[in-house]
Amino acid sequence: MMRIKESIEQSIATKQKILNNPALLQVIENVAKACAEAFCNGNKVLFCGNGGSAADAQHLAAEFSGRFYYDRPPLPSEALHVNTSYLTAVANDYSYDEVYSRIIRGSGKEGDVLIGLSTSGNSKNVIRAFETANEIGMLTVALTGESGGNMKDIADFLLNVPSDDTPRIQESHIMIGHIICELVESSLFPKE
Repeated sequence: MMRIKESIEQSIATKQKILNNPALLQVIENVAKACAEAFCNGNKVLFCGNGGSAADAQHLAAEFSGRFYYDRPPLPSEALHVNTSYLTAVANDYSYDEVYSRIIRGSGKEGDVLIGLSTSGNSKNVIRAFETANEIGMLTVALTGESGGNMKDIADFLLNVPSDDTPRIQESHIMIGHIICELVESSLFPKE
């Protein structure tokens, strides 16, 4: 019972740090505005990550392409790892570090948004995807842990959760992602 309470308290404490960080809250708002603008301009929002971050990427892409709070038109968004034939072929023929950058080069376009999730900020395949996205003229959003890792220097927007504890970071990534989805949905499809 004690460990359960400690885990919940740690999660709350991490989220409280986010709540008390006006600069980070402003970046969340700016990312939501950038995503809404991309959708308005006929662009898409793409996601990438590894492991639990891949699951979170897929979850958030589904919130845009499906629905969030209410029924509305779908928004063009996807997680880049969901085609396992592509993923395994590129990982085998090139390297795992290239799986996201190669698909970005093939389907990304100027004005699209790439949201990369990496608790360390050092996932090589996500960094390579950001480098390629930057070459194309896409906006890049890094969802990381406290340090931002190597992604902090190549992202247009850095959302670095103030923690170095992977589960707490991932919990906060989903919270931040949900906030962005809510802000985009209510901006583009205001309820009457």
